[in-house]
Amino acid sequence: MFDFDNFGESASSNLKAPEKAAAVLLAMGRGVAGRLLKYFTQAELQTIIQSAQHLRSIPPHELIELVNEFEDLFSEGTGLMDNAKAIEGILEEGLTPDEVDGLLGRRTAFQALETSIWDQLENADPQFVARYLLKEHPQTIAYILSMVPSSAGARVLMEMPESRRADILNRTVKLKDVSPKAAGIIENRVIEILREYDAERNSTGTVKVAELMNELEKNQVENLLDSLEALSQEAAQKVRPKIFLFEDLLAMPQRSRVALFNDISGDVITTALRDSPVDIREAVLSSIGARQRRMIESDLSAPASGITARQIAIARRSIAQEAIRLATNGQIVLKDPSQSEAA
Repeated sequence: MFDFDNFGESASSNLKAPEKAAAVLLAMGRGVAGRLLKYFTQAELQTIIQSAQHLRSIPPHELIELVNEFEDLFSEGTGLMDNAKAIEGILEEGLTPDEVDGLLGRRTAFQALETSIWDQLENADPQFVARYLLKEHPQTIAYILSMVPSSAGARVLMEMPESRRADILNRTVKLKDVSPKAAGIIENRVIEILREYDAERNSTGTVKVAELMNELEKNQVENLLDSLEALSQEAAQKVRPKIFLFEDLLAMPQRSRVALFNDISGDVITTALRDSPVDIREAVLSSIGARQRRMIESDLSAPASGITARQIAIARRSIAQEAIRLATNGQIVLKDPSQSEAA
């Protein structure tokens, strides 16, 4: 341990003890100074680093007074200029990389660049986030939405029931400073949500079962889900949100339906609508342009020539799979939150 109190002041300067210690280390050079670092405590080293970063240029005569035992290391007119860089070099000579990073604050800077919980929440599925946030107090939801980027917060908000949105927005607008203790509690809850999201996202079994069911007819899916729920309600709850069939287009918000059918060919839409219920047919036709609608309605009014049930099923599955793909990319919403709440 280095005793600053015994490091007396020089007559020709008003340097404080930590500044003089920094000056001596800088004057010694990396090799010698590096070996002396072990005699300093962590707190002393941090103080010396701070002093070195703001140390003024020291003329040779002051250096001689401070380190006269090393006066042969200096030539006439030499001073200390790039102190911060020099002290960094000395630290690297005598300490491990982790210790240097900690002292220089590199670790903190690096952590600031790492993905924060709010960045992770931004990248999470908005449906999943909304479903879990709805279990929290509206004030907590408001704080969380204020912390994530606006676009991500908007996506999560739109996944919530319309009856809840106004209150949450109002609380977000009026949000005041949150105490560090309360912020810590909320952030811990966000971490829990992210863990649950990662667990669900990485559950390959759930995804595979949902993909399998998405290839089946609606009645087959319902029977399988009922059977699965009888065995395990938890398993059924994990699988159910990942299932989307052609018939589920009725639960999709109109804006999302328009986006979905924007790039689907008229032939596929026509085939998929063969023998479909009136409500589904109208939901689809109301989501496309007037000209394309007239053409499809004209085709549907004519007898189906050689169109098999298998072709119809394939067309419907292709539409459902495209919906899942767009929803996964955050481009559309599969189900209207208000309808989900009612259900």
